[in-house]
Amino acid sequence: QVQLVESGGGLVQPGGSVRLSCEASGIAFSFFHMAWYRQVPGKQRELVASITPAWDTNYADFVKGRFTISREDAIKMVHLQMDNLTPEDTAVYYCNAKFGLSHWGQGTQVTVSS
Repeated sequence: QVQLVESGGGLVQPGGSVRLSCEASGIAFSFFHMAWYRQVPGKQRELVASITPAWDTNYADFVKGRFTISREDAIKMVHLQMDNLTPEDTAVYYCNAKFGLSHWGQGTQVTVSS
């Protein structure tokens, strides 16, 4: 059974940083394209960043230069380092694993507020 479990969300002040992590199980992790998405109420889920098995990365324009995605294949984890956060980054952040089929985590809330 595939499981993706996110952690690291919470309340952070504007300008602050947070690191999200996603631990995968039940998949051959090193073959999977991994990504982080986010969603706010009333809006569609949107891609934040992705990383291929070859470590090619892609970022949404609204996070370029502020967020960094990385992966640790040996322990089946993907991370999202989020710096210089703004209130507009407030959302539920979801981990995604894709290799043909797409799998989702349950999401972790990040709230940026003073």
